[in-house]
Amino acid sequence: MPSHLEIERRFFLDEGATKPWKMDATASKIRQYYLHSPDISLEEFSLFYKSHKLLSNITPEQKIIFEAANDWTSRIRFRDEHATLTLKGKRTHSSAVELEWAIDVAVAEHLLEQMECPAVIKTRYLWTGSDGLVWEIDVFEGELLNLIIAEVELPSEEFPVAIPSWIGEEITGHHQWSNSSLARNGWP
Repeated sequence: MPSHLEIERRFFLDEGATKPWKMDATASKIRQYYLHSPDISLEEFSLFYKSHKLLSNITPEQKIIFEAANDWTSRIRFRDEHATLTLKGKRTHSSAVELEWAIDVAVAEHLLEQMECPAVIKTRYLWTGSDGLVWEIDVFEGELLNLIIAEVELPSEEFPVAIPSWIGEEITGHHQWSNSSLARNGWP
């Protein structure tokens, strides 16, 4: 299961601090659309959203994980010229089960054209800290303009992190600041 476990810590940024992550990092535009998770189903080794087939390459391990959970958060992410389907289980502090697959961009766009889905749009900057960990800094757009959240993925919950000086309050485990909640509810 560890290969399907996401462990991350999340933070606001210190508003008065410098922004070295903006100058020294790579950036990409991201659009994330949140699906109504009860409409996701598995038939044999194919995953469907309502009647739309999303993919057919579910592994036996992924099938077991999918069937063991019933409270997924599901999203389609467009990043650069790729689309990804992600299912995340209920988060416990900094950890959550996560399943992720590349999906056909045309299939994802066709599906989303047919329905209204809560979404977030952001620019993601990748910045490597002094300890070698890669930080993802999300600068939100639209209704979430001026919101900036940084997160760092870890190999374990106890893994030590060198917190950069420009990091502010930690929001790990505060569900109202998840991308899914922000897409559905806006600013908490």
